[in-house]
Amino acid sequence: MTINAQSANTQPSPSLINHFEALKKDFSQSPYLPIAERLALLKQLRERMVILEDELVQAVSKDFGYRTAFDTLLGDIVPTMQALAHMIKKLPHWSKPSRRSVGLSLWPSKASVCYQPKGVVGVIAPWNYPIQLAIVPVITAIAAGNRVMLKLSEFTPHTNAVLEKLFEGEVSQHCQVVQGDSTVAAEFSALPFAHLLFTGSIGVGKLVMAAASHNLTPVTLELGGKSPVIITEHADIKKAAQALLFGKMSNAGQICVAPDYVLVPKALEQPLIQQLCELYREHFKQGVEGDNLTSIISDTHYKRLSGYLQQAQTLGAQVIKPLEQNQEDAQKHRMGLHLVTQVNDDMQLMQDELFGPILPIMSYGTLDEAIGYIQQHHHPLALYILGQDKHAQAYIMEKTLSGTVAVNDTLIQVAADDVPFGGVGYSGMGHYHGKEGFLTFSHAKNTLVSGGFNPRINLLLKQNSLLMKLLKWLYIR
Repeated sequence: MTINAQSANTQPSPSLINHFEALKKDFSQSPYLPIAERLALLKQLRERMVILEDELVQAVSKDFGYRTAFDTLLGDIVPTMQALAHMIKKLPHWSKPSRRSVGLSLWPSKASVCYQPKGVVGVIAPWNYPIQLAIVPVITAIAAGNRVMLKLSEFTPHTNAVLEKLFEGEVSQHCQVVQGDSTVAAEFSALPFAHLLFTGSIGVGKLVMAAASHNLTPVTLELGGKSPVIITEHADIKKAAQALLFGKMSNAGQICVAPDYVLVPKALEQPLIQQLCELYREHFKQGVEGDNLTSIISDTHYKRLSGYLQQAQTLGAQVIKPLEQNQEDAQKHRMGLHLVTQVNDDMQLMQDELFGPILPIMSYGTLDEAIGYIQQHHHPLALYILGQDKHAQAYIMEKTLSGTVAVNDTLIQVAADDVPFGGVGYSGMGHYHGKEGFLTFSHAKNTLVSGGFNPRINLLLKQNSLLMKLLKWLYIR
C-alpha cells in the first residue's frame, strides 16, 4: 500500500465521514457491549470463516496470480481460526477488572483497573496476508468492545469481495469495510479514530502516523524491516537450511517476518549454500513451473526484486540459482530462490526489506562481529537464531533488541496466540495478538472506590499536621 506524501493534510471524503459517524453514533448509544454479545459476534465470524474457506483460498490465488492453497491455509486461515478460538476462550477472563493495591496511604479504599472500549477503531490491512492481517486486528478490537472501520488493500480485490461477505448482516453494525486506492487510505488515516492500527511498510507507516497525529489518535504500527538470521558455530547445517528454506519460500518470501539476510560462520558458508541448493532442488524441483510456489503479487514487485539482483551483481555480488532453468517467469511474475553472496550495505537489497525469495548470505569471523552488524542497523521485527549452543542463544538475545525471536525455527513465532506480536523502533510500535491485543484496544481506567467508613477524609480536612507526620513516618525515612 502506498499513501501520498501529502496524506497528513488530507481531509476525509463525505462517504468515509458518514461511515465513521454512523459507527460513532452506535458506539455512543451502547458504549459497553456486553461480553456475551461480543462472544456471539466472534462465534458468528468463526462460523462464516468455515463456510467461506474455499472461496477465500481461490480468491487469494486470483489476486496473487497464483498462490498455493498451503500458503493461504497455513498463513491466513489457520492463524485466524486459532485467534478466534483463543479469544472466545479467554475474553471473559481478560475483561474482568484487575484488582490493585492502594497502599496504607489510601486505606481503606479499594483500587482496580477496568477495561473499557475506546470507541471507533481503524484498521489498515496489507496485501501479503489479506485474510489474517485484516481479520485478526478486527476481531481483537471487537473483543475489546469497539466498533471498527477496516480499510482493505487495493491489490486484493477478489479477496476483499469475499471478506465483505464475512462482515455482512449483524456484524456490519460493528465493522464497516472500506475499499479504495492510496487516496482513500490517506483519507482513512485522517479520520479521528479512537485508535488506528496499520500493517505495512516503514515509509507508509510514517505517513499514517503523521496523519493520525492531527487528531492525537494513538497508533499501533506493524511494520517490518530486515529480519536477520544468525547461524551459530557447530550448528546442524541441514536443519538450519531447512528452517531457512521454509521461512524464505513460504508465500514466496512476502512476509514481514521472513528471514531477510543470513549471518553464518565463515567455515559454514559453503556447506549452507550447498544444503540450501540441494533442499530447494528437492522440494521445488520444477521451480516457477511448480504448483508449490506462490507468485509475486504484481509485476511492479517482480521488477523491484529483479532490480535488486541486477544492481547487486553490478556492485560485485554473486547470485546463486539452485536450478539452471525455471528460476524466473516475468510474464507470470514468478521467482524462485536466489542466494546472494559478497554483499555490502551499498547494495539496495541490503537496505530495503526484500519481501521476496532473495536471500543474502554474509559470513562472519566471531559471534560479536555478527551481533555488531545487527546492532548497527534498525531493530528488526524478527530475529532468528539457528544452532543448539544455549550459551550463544542467550548471548545473542541479551545483546540484541527485536520485536520477536525464534530459536531453531522461522516464522511460526507469530502463530503463538498467547504472546504479543509487534516491532520495536523502525520495525513497529505497540502490540496486538492475545491479551496484549485486548489491552491495546481497551482504555485501562483507574477506578478508586471508597466506602462509608473513610477516616482519611477527616484527616485530610481537620488533622493536616497529624497526617503529615504519619505520611513522613511511613514514606520519608
